[in-house]
Amino acid sequence: MAKPGKAGLERVLSASKYSYQGLRAQWKHEAAFRQEFFLFLIALPFAIWLGDTGLERAVLIFSVGMVLIVETLNSSVEAVVDRISHEHHELSGRAKDLGSAAVMLALALAAVVWLVVLLG
Repeated sequence: MAKPGKAGLERVLSASKYSYQGLRAQWKHEAAFRQEFFLFLIALPFAIWLGDTGLERAVLIFSVGMVLIVETLNSSVEAVVDRISHEHHELSGRAKDLGSAAVMLALALAAVVWLVVLLG
């Protein structure tokens, strides 16, 4: 029989602890995340100021916030690939390239969203 896991508030507290550790590691080890976080901090007041409606403000903030989320996922892929081996392998390179492409797409999408909201 499988060992029962944590439940309720204990599970939420453990998950929060792990999430905080992940964010600390992301901040410490990933320069791109720090740059994108500062972009988020700059974009936040502009989104509030430039958005005409609550929905527009939310979409502007969300689009830049998604860049942070995608960057975090990209960093997790890179960490796993590096954990497996630092030797060059086609699939390892492809995994890292795909993660990088996801970040680029998130940045491009954020730019398009801002253009559409601000010009539309």
